[in-house]
Parts: sequence; C-alpha cells; structure tokens
Amino acid sequence: MKSAYELAMERLAAKEPVLQLSADQKQRIAAIEAKCKADIAAKELLLQSELAKTLAAGATEEAAKIQRQLTDEIRRLEEKREREKDAVRSEA
Repeated sequence: MKSAYELAMERLAAKEPVLQLSADQKQRIAAIEAKCKADIAAKELLLQSELAKTLAAGATEEAAKIQRQLTDEIRRLEEKREREKDAVRSEA
C-alpha cells in the first residue's frame, strides 16, 4: 500500500516529468548557488555597515533608503541565480 506522499508524487510526475540532471549540471548549479550566496553575503556586509553608520548618525530616511537598496540587490541577485540555473537545466 502506498502512502499519500507517494501517490501525490506519482500524480505530479505524470503531469510534469522529473528532470534528470547530469553530474556536470548538478555541479554547475551548485556553483551558481555558492556564488550567489557569496554575492549576497558581500552585499549584506557592505550595506549593513553603511546602515549601522547611518542609523548611528540619526538619518532614518537615509537608513530606509539603504534598507530598500539591500532588499533590491538581494532580489536582483536571486533572480539572476534562478535565470542561470534555468539555463543550465534547459541544456538537457
């Protein structure tokens, strides 16, 4: 007897076949993930230090601008990561 999870996975696989990635593709996707994490961490370090200085100076408007910039940068990097990963996946 199959579990509900197994049945759901079978239905999902019937609708959308599971994409099999080669070892090279998996490695490239992992490298993309690692690079994105590093880029995000670098941006966070840079902008968090700017944010702390701005808050210490009492410029809350400027601090909000820096926070929005950080959010936008992270979103941009994540979107880039997903585009690159999709490109690797579509090579198959």
